[in-house]
Amino acid sequence: MTQAPHQLEIRNLHASVGELPILRGINLVVPRGELHAVMGPNGNGKSTLAKVIVGDPEYTVTEGEVLVDGVNLLELEPDERARLGVFLAFQYPVEIPGVTIANFLRLAMQARKAEGEEVGFIEFYEKLKAALKTLEWDESIVERYLNAGFSGGEKKRNEILQMLMLDPTYIIMDETDSGLDVDALKIVARGVNSMRGPGLGGLIITHYQRLLDYIVPDKVHIIVDGVVVQSGGPELAQKLDVEGYDWVKELVRV
Repeated sequence: MTQAPHQLEIRNLHASVGELPILRGINLVVPRGELHAVMGPNGNGKSTLAKVIVGDPEYTVTEGEVLVDGVNLLELEPDERARLGVFLAFQYPVEIPGVTIANFLRLAMQARKAEGEEVGFIEFYEKLKAALKTLEWDESIVERYLNAGFSGGEKKRNEILQMLMLDPTYIIMDETDSGLDVDALKIVARGVNSMRGPGLGGLIITHYQRLLDYIVPDKVHIIVDGVVVQSGGPELAQKLDVEGYDWVKELVRV
């Protein structure tokens, strides 16, 4: 029996909110070991794509498939998708007062374990120390409530902390760079780059070239009106940075 390829594959994906179609036939393949950037104007389906992949119930898939290593995610609940190694870094992380970061991380790691397995304290603490060092964060941060009273930059850094602790196979970063200053951007990028390797694939959704100066993508895809209209190397993001999206919109009209 042929083994399914290790990749995130999106086949002819259509999705709507209510009666409003947003994705109109997305096709993408991201092999494990590669990070691809997804760019495009506001309101053209980038964040919708991220939310559909992880199973946001607000969106209805009307056609297509999302495959992770050959398994159709659309047949799974959000928690099952997470157990397969899919991780979404939110554009707007939520605050959860009363739950410390440390407790949240340990519960999340435990949820990824097989039944009967436990997250050992030493395993957890050593991994946490290494992740905090990568993100230049003091250990006291994990006693704070999850995102409560955090700045925008702290919330985004906390998303990367979760990513480092959970060892996902495929990451989806939904405009994680929005609202970050240059220093915070560099720290977030350092966390992502520390994970890069043959075991990790993913999508980096962004409007701007500046994040891609620090996390250089293997490929860039441009989404307009819910479809991928252009794909290329990192130079495509640089062209968008200089010329904007008008030339891409012309391609759609043609």
